[in-house]
Amino acid sequence: MKTFSFTGAKKIVFGKGSFAGLAEHLAELKISRPLVVLDGNLAGAGFGGKVADLLEQAKIGHVLFDKATPEPPLELADEGAKLALRKRCDGIVGIGGGSAMDLAKAVSVLAAHRGKAEDYLGLNRVPGPGLPKVMIPTTAGTGSEVTFTAVFIRKKLKKKEGMNSPYLYPELALLDPELTLTLPPHATATTGIDALCHAIESYTSVNASPMSEMISLEAIGLISDNLRTAVHDGGNLDAREAMLLGSLYAGLGLANAGVTAVHSLSYPLGGKYGVSHGLANTIMLPRVMAFNLPGAREKFVDIAETMGENVDDLPLREAAYLAVEAVESLIEDCGVLTTLEELKIPEEDFPELAKAAMTVARPLANNPCKMTLDDMVEIYQECYS
Repeated sequence: MKTFSFTGAKKIVFGKGSFAGLAEHLAELKISRPLVVLDGNLAGAGFGGKVADLLEQAKIGHVLFDKATPEPPLELADEGAKLALRKRCDGIVGIGGGSAMDLAKAVSVLAAHRGKAEDYLGLNRVPGPGLPKVMIPTTAGTGSEVTFTAVFIRKKLKKKEGMNSPYLYPELALLDPELTLTLPPHATATTGIDALCHAIESYTSVNASPMSEMISLEAIGLISDNLRTAVHDGGNLDAREAMLLGSLYAGLGLANAGVTAVHSLSYPLGGKYGVSHGLANTIMLPRVMAFNLPGAREKFVDIAETMGENVDDLPLREAAYLAVEAVESLIEDCGVLTTLEELKIPEEDFPELAKAAMTVARPLANNPCKMTLDDMVEIYQECYS
């Protein structure tokens, strides 16, 4: 058995209605004036008022920063930190999808250590703990509530980059399935497949451990069993609960085993063209799985079985390929059929995209099969139409 470590959020609270206990959790963390980083769409739907009512009843003041957008620009982190400092906030609450939570994690660091967000991009460049932070997901997707990463768009460079530091782990991850009930079908599908991607990548990562494998495989089962229902019957709370739990497990797997080449290939799509993270991963996942089959055939058989495929009496490679087909069927059943051609991404850009993908080095190092520049161009081509 290999030597391994396992890390994550300091505390995880999961359950229907758990959001109602936010004020008590803030009191435990001695946060008396949080900056609430809120997804802009949620703010537009009146969720900011719900948060305000909850905190005002407990006599906890707060400051609202509701500018979080999908694929947030790095400058938003600087803006949020200035507001937190000006209003003397002593903690951060991030509410929304991965973008809002990533933004909240970055603001926590900047408010504590000053400087500019770009100073902390990369691995282990955060000098110490940020302001105490609570992450509250409203999608079953990124798992950002339990990861040490915050990813942003650098508009001038047309690329995505991230802060990666154990100091970004939140003090509390608060997961309430009821907050995911209003997520529209397409967003449910792409964020759900994003979570599945995290689970499959972390399970097949060369950096996986016995503990991360157990959690990642459980995530694959929860997501593949419940995503169709969550997409087509969004009010089904049991399916939403299972999806949020699966997303949580996938995030823990990601944080400890890392992701693989899917993320390397998807990052340039977000950075250059603004393709959402979940959709970019959805497009790339089946083709990268097919590429990786030779390096992790037994694990892909496990994935196929977990997703309900019958692998009995099949040759190893055929059984492993059923995992690819199972993922393709799930994507199709959820109504996500987008190709790079439909996104109007020109074929002549593929070599440039591949060069950018090669710079996303950490996921590539985790990939079970070595991937070259030519391999990447070929995968983009396979995803074109």
